[in-house]
Amino acid sequence: MSVFEWNKIIGAVLLVALATKAIDTVVDGLTHSEALERNVYVVGAPELPAAPEPAKAPVKEGPGKIGPLLASASASAGKKTAKKCAACHSFKKGGAKKIGPPLWGVVDAKRARVAGFAYSSGLAKAGGKWGYEELNDFLANPKKSMPGTKMIFAGVKKASDRANIIAFLRSLSDNPAPLP
Repeated sequence: MSVFEWNKIIGAVLLVALATKAIDTVVDGLTHSEALERNVYVVGAPELPAAPEPAKAPVKEGPGKIGPLLASASASAGKKTAKKCAACHSFKKGGAKKIGPPLWGVVDAKRARVAGFAYSSGLAKAGGKWGYEELNDFLANPKKSMPGTKMIFAGVKKASDRANIIAFLRSLSDNPAPLP
């Protein structure tokens, strides 16, 4: 085939892709969905008297309890999932400080514990320990869990992935913290 034939074929493919995108854009602009004010089909059910609600303590917004998931969590799966953390953190005992502090022995350890590491003001002032629930909250959304953190990681959305990572972090210790 000559170069002109190839140009025609490539031009036709590009024209089809451009036309498809244009049609998609026009259709998206012409159609939109709105939430209904009420259900179209009403399913009849007997109305029960409302039971008085017991007084509840304020519910903390967050990723939920991690304890039940830790029972079936896998440290080896957590090691695979935590590979994205290795760009900024070391996992070895006595590991080097990178952009983030080394994570050996982090479970149930004091926050901002690595001497000489420049922690963000939010993390340095937080105090407390990295317990299982604290790690779960932080891994789910670092910026929300610890306002003022320098960590730019968006978080781990799947609870099972967070449980696996926490199980892996727990294994990085000479004396692993007891499970909750």
